Amino acid sequence: MRRLVPALLAVAAIPTCAAELDLTRAVIVVDAHASRLEKKAAAVLAEEVEKRSWVQWPIVTAIPPGDAPVIELKNGGQTAFSARSGARNRQVIDAEKVSVPIFPPEGYRLQAGPRNVVIAGNDERGVLYGVGGLLRALDIRRERVSVPYPLDITTAPALRLRGHQLGYRPKTNSYDGWTVAMWDQYMRDLAIFGTNAIELIPPRSDDDPDSPHFPLPPARMMAEMSRLADSYGMDVWVWYPAMDGNYADPKVVEAALTEWGNVLKSLPRVDAVFVPGGDPGHTPPAVLMPFLEKQAANIRRYHPRAQMWVSPQGFDRAALEEFYSILAREPRWLTGVVHGPQVRDPISTLRKRTPARYPIRNYPDITHSLHCQYPVPDWDAAFAVTLGRETINPRPVDEAAIFHSTYRDTAGFLTYSEGCNDDVNKFVWSALGWNPDSDVTDVLRQFSRVFIGARHADSFAQGLLALERNWRGPLAANTGVQTTLEQFQSMEKEASSGELVNWRFQQALYRANYDAFVRSRLILETALEEKATAILASGSLRAMDEAERTLAEADRSQIGSAQRQRAFELAEALFQSIRMQLSVPKYKATDLSRGANLDAIDFPLNNRRWLIARFAEIRKIPDERARRQALDAIVNWTNPGPGGFYDDLGDPANQPHLVPGVAITGFGDEAGSALEWRKSTWTYAEGPRESPLELRYTGLDPSASYRVRVIYAGERRPIEIRMVANDRFEIHAYRKKEFPPAPIEFEIPREATAGGTLSLKWYGTPGLGGNGRGNQVAEVWLLCAQR
Repeated sequence: MRRLVPALLAVAAIPTCAAELDLTRAVIVVDAHASRLEKKAAAVLAEEVEKRSWVQWPIVTAIPPGDAPVIELKNGGQTAFSARSGARNRQVIDAEKVSVPIFPPEGYRLQAGPRNVVIAGNDERGVLYGVGGLLRALDIRRERVSVPYPLDITTAPALRLRGHQLGYRPKTNSYDGWTVAMWDQYMRDLAIFGTNAIELIPPRSDDDPDSPHFPLPPARMMAEMSRLADSYGMDVWVWYPAMDGNYADPKVVEAALTEWGNVLKSLPRVDAVFVPGGDPGHTPPAVLMPFLEKQAANIRRYHPRAQMWVSPQGFDRAALEEFYSILAREPRWLTGVVHGPQVRDPISTLRKRTPARYPIRNYPDITHSLHCQYPVPDWDAAFAVTLGRETINPRPVDEAAIFHSTYRDTAGFLTYSEGCNDDVNKFVWSALGWNPDSDVTDVLRQFSRVFIGARHADSFAQGLLALERNWRGPLAANTGVQTTLEQFQSMEKEASSGELVNWRFQQALYRANYDAFVRSRLILETALEEKATAILASGSLRAMDEAERTLAEADRSQIGSAQRQRAFELAEALFQSIRMQLSVPKYKATDLSRGANLDAIDFPLNNRRWLIARFAEIRKIPDERARRQALDAIVNWTNPGPGGFYDDLGDPANQPHLVPGVAITGFGDEAGSALEWRKSTWTYAEGPRESPLELRYTGLDPSASYRVRVIYAGERRPIEIRMVANDRFEIHAYRKKEFPPAPIEFEIPREATAGGTLSLKWYGTPGLGGNGRGNQVAEVWLLCAQR
């Protein structure tokens, strides 16, 4: 019913041929006895309109005489609802015999007629969110503001928790450089789209204690952010990892109680504390939960109504079962349970195994593109090695799909964010948290209208969708990447000076130029490698020299140079406008993997580094025949020989024997180390946790003998892999992966292929905790050994 009632009450009537109410000379009316938040809502409306139009709307406490349009703000939800459909909704609810509020919290009614606009909130938050609804509907131009009418929207949020983590700490790609004023504006932006909570990070976490970008010490900024959130009526959560080791030691517990208490009592507002079970911190549940009981009492000394939440992140199977057994006792100090990255069970299972008294909060990762909870599906390796894990990543369609697959078993969400790179994704989640039936394109149009400008409402929204399509399928064949660039270049030519310094506009331009440059280089470098490989077929030392010169032509090419230069210019603009740190040496980003992809823009996109390293090794071989064999192995790398089969499991277009299902495409170690390997080992198929990878072959020669050659790649994690044929024959027991990745071969028992078919399965370490990754297979050759 929490979700049903808002659906019953949500009414939006906007005629297709609506007239316009000119609000340029409007007056905002708010009751003289309005609450602090209601007055804040009036100020938000007036200030945001003035920023965009130069139009100044007076705020008064009574409707003035004259014919100026009036925008009335009131906490009058009952009047608004009863005027349209309250009676009907009461009948529906009575028929269901469910006790629920007729006027859901935070909802509002927004009406516009020929002379006035009325925003009637169901409560004071509803007034603020009603203002956000109006701002999303306004057509704001320079010195002119209007709204379509007749307009009648009655709505309330579907999910009671709609928030985002905002961490002021060094490892983020931008947040550590934000001033109080920048945080104020960003929280306001989020509120306009219905966000009702933020999550802070304490001064001590799994991060450095200081950043060269900090405008204030972490403790002072944390207090400021708590104050700002409270000014917008937002709940304040604190993500507080338990990282002190042995919480069975009373001295450790006492020190932690003092530290947490000192931090939290300094904050003007704390509504909830969320302690992750891992990532970071890996305390067993039997020790962690008693410690959190003490912390819950400690926190409530300073914030009596503060809630305590915990997640089973990082737990292996045994620890997760222990966690469930503790939940079954229903400890009263615990408020709820969080599902996030590195939780072994899906949300649906967590909900089933958690007592009903505990709500489930979602903590989805919306900020990362690889090595994460929701990687970009089948991302081209060229993007993976250049844009990297924490790039500017508008993924509206993907995020909507993730939202719809997870929200039904939750009370809502606070997303996991590491900076403003995921800005668009935050607003998609906030909009869907309010109304899961929202059309994503409409959400993007509202986003563009509010933050870019009315004249770009559709074009910028379509541009964001196009940026997501840039990442679909093989990059070299994706001609839409060039079209996306041309669309943004057209908007850039028409943009005003104010739009050109708008950081959201700059982010989209950066991605459009970067994507196009990477594609141009990929096409060039692929062609150069094909040419070099053909040269190597002669097998001579001279051929290696000529192949090297061919590969080096990429260094002299001017292909895409305009886009490359524009990316560098936009990186500087983004550092100035929103403190994005897109380079380690230029902008003091903490690491290449933390969004510093300007430093990766020239990474090679073919096998050049690997080839040059192999050439150096081959030149040392004294025997001419052996040298020629080594060169032949390079030229015929993917050739499995007569009767054989080859799968490049990191290439969705070249994995004919992979059984679809659980497998996802993964990417090798970051920071450029994988670039020293052959490109086919940069990517791989990955089976999460205990889910096996399977290759299935048919049409084999029953009289032949077969060998399997395999390359295990991926991350450098302490995980072992086991290979089994036909669920009966162990090809090899659990063994560690080779680094750097290298081919290894094993015999296949004749009995396994006697029927003309073969199944090969790979299993990762059972019961694994942490992120569960490691069962990662890059290439497989099935070699027909003899007949």
